[in-house]
Order: sequence, then structure tokens, then C-alpha cells
Amino acid sequence: MGDERRYIGAGERRDRLAARQRLAGSRRAAGPEEIADSLVALHGTDPATVYLAVGARLADPGRTVAETERALYADRALVRMHGMRHTVFVFPTGLTAVVHASTGMAVAAKERAALLKQMAAAGAPDAAWLKEVEESALAALGRRGQATAAELAEDEPRLRQQFVYAAGKSYEGMHTVSTRLLKVLGVEGRVVRGRPLGSWTSSQFRWAVAPPHAELDVAEAQASLLGRWLAACGPATEADLKWWTGWRVTEVRRALTAIGARAVTLDEGMGYVVAGDEEPVACPAEPWAALLPALDPTAMGWQQRDWFLSPELRPALFDRSGNIGPTVWWNGRVVGGWAQRSDGEIVWRVLDAEGVGGEAEAAIAVEAERLRGWLGDTRVTPRFRTPLERELG
Repeated sequence: MGDERRYIGAGERRDRLAARQRLAGSRRAAGPEEIADSLVALHGTDPATVYLAVGARLADPGRTVAETERALYADRALVRMHGMRHTVFVFPTGLTAVVHASTGMAVAAKERAALLKQMAAAGAPDAAWLKEVEESALAALGRRGQATAAELAEDEPRLRQQFVYAAGKSYEGMHTVSTRLLKVLGVEGRVVRGRPLGSWTSSQFRWAVAPPHAELDVAEAQASLLGRWLAACGPATEADLKWWTGWRVTEVRRALTAIGARAVTLDEGMGYVVAGDEEPVACPAEPWAALLPALDPTAMGWQQRDWFLSPELRPALFDRSGNIGPTVWWNGRVVGGWAQRSDGEIVWRVLDAEGVGGEAEAAIAVEAERLRGWLGDTRVTPRFRTPLERELG
């Protein structure tokens, strides 16, 4: 990688972010597939985040709901599944094999072992019984196309069986086989979440058989995923990469070597870009503002975020678990937060006024009206609420 490393400062990183995260006005996308491909993954823990993240990046936000539903449920160009850090994301369907091999398999093995251990401790049936039930459930799901857990239990009644979890502990509870088994099958990449039971903001989903995909070598899949993400989000530090992937540091280093990543110097220390991405990038064509949702992939993309988010803003914008709430951006920096009130109004507040003058406030107001316009009568409350969002809403 050489002894001399090019320095990439915060300003250039923000310029890269504006273009590659499709946030500058001239870089907005025609459809959700382009957005997911550019970002690699959209956070899916809160279902509304997917739509809000897409809407913030579409050239025509009025098409947000219809186009995202088409991509997810009609064309199946996007798929909602477990990925990095045991978190639900929305990925391009072509990336499912890479995600499964690079991150899902190891987590899946632990999930299945934990389920069998808990069932054994509760005196529930054994692994052979569970295997029989899951094969029956998958066959039923294949016949139905999409189904809820309750619907699958009509075809396979053993899914209704319950067992006590953590007997005698303060957190003792009753688990149903269907709930736990479908989660395990999801992490294993055998089922995915289908259409929600209610509107696009609903957190209750039907299940569907996962699209077929090849079984890939783990190391090759990790190199592929890390290369995709680094091209979209680089430069990044080793700590950023380890955090985003959820891998061991040895796996991150192996993948960096495999893709021939280039070392650069950042304010945080050494960082990496993909080969050929060391040169300066063109600045965005125009100043830009954005209102991004809670858990947006840009706001959650790096572990070390001081280059775009002042540490002084964290108490207002994050919950106690480290989940970021709705954020207001100006030219590559988080400058405040926003919320939706019960009457549909989008309200926002600037917390970091540095460089935020009349032009910025006018641009932010335009984005707030743009968001309100496509949301219409829909009301969105983040799943993980933060201090500023609560105060504004």
C-alpha cells in the first residue's frame, strides 16, 4: 500500500457522501433499486425507515410508496432479511447470497443452537421434531406464497406449541415455536419478510420463501460485501468496518487484503478506500439539505461520525441504545433534527448553527415541505424515539 498515504479530510468525505449516498439534489435517483444499490443496505428494523430513506433520495418523492412496494413485493428486486450485526436490512436481491455467506451463516448457527438448548431446558421436543416441523412449515409456505405465522399454523398445528423460556429467571416468558422458528429460518436465509399486514408503516409482516441463491465461500463473500460497502462509503477506518459488518477484526483485515484496499490518512487515523478511489472527488454541484429518518443508512453508516456529526448533538439525537433519530443535514453535516406532529406538520430545529444561514434554512424548509407532501395523511413515529424527536413531536 506504500508508505505515503493521501490525506482525505472531512470536507472531501462530505463531498463523497453527497454524491454516493444520493443526497445532493442532482444525485437523486429514479427508483428505489438505484438507491439500495448505491447504499448497499437500507435499515429495516423500523419498516418506515426504508420508505423515508428512499423518499429522501428520489427525484420524484411522490412515487416513494408505490415504487418501493413494487420493488419489494412485485418485482422482488429488493428483499428484507437479516444481515450485519443480526439486524434486519433491505438489500438488492442479487446481494442476498453474499450477505448470507458473509454474515448470516455464523449467526444462524448460534440462533439454532440457542433455540434447541432453550427447548431442551423446557422439556420441549428435540431437534428431530423441530426439523420435521420446519420442513412441513416451509412446504406450506411454498404452497401459500406468503403467509403469517398464524396462517402457517393452520397447515402445521405443531407451530402453535409453546415452551417456557428462562424458567425461574426474572425475564421468564412463554415462547411459541412459530415465532422462534421463523426467526431462525430468517437468519438462515431460508425465509424473508413479505408484505406487511397493514400499511407500509406496519411492523407485522407475512413470510415468504427466500429467493434461491448460490452457496458462496465465506471469505470470498466477505471480500465482496466489504468491497461494495467501501466503494459506497469509503474512506472508512478499520473500526468503522468492523462495526458495520459485525465481523472479527481478522475477517475485516483478510477482506481488505483480498480486495487490495488502499490506505489513506483520515482525521481519525488510518482509513481505507477501494483500489482506484484514492484521487480527489468533484464537489457536489450545489448546496444541499436533507431530512433523513431515524436509523437512516447514511447516519448509521460509520462508527466514528465526528466528521459529519458534532459530539455535542448526540444526547439530543440518539437514544440510550445508540440508535440515531431523525436528522437535518446541510452540506454533509448533521445540523439538527426533525419530527412529524399529529396534524402532519414536519417541524425541525437547528442545533448546530455553524454555517447555517438564510440559504440553509430556506433549503431545509423546502425539504420539510417535500417530505410532508408525499407523506400525505400518513403519520410516522420512529420505533426508537430520541429526546429531540419527542420534544418536537
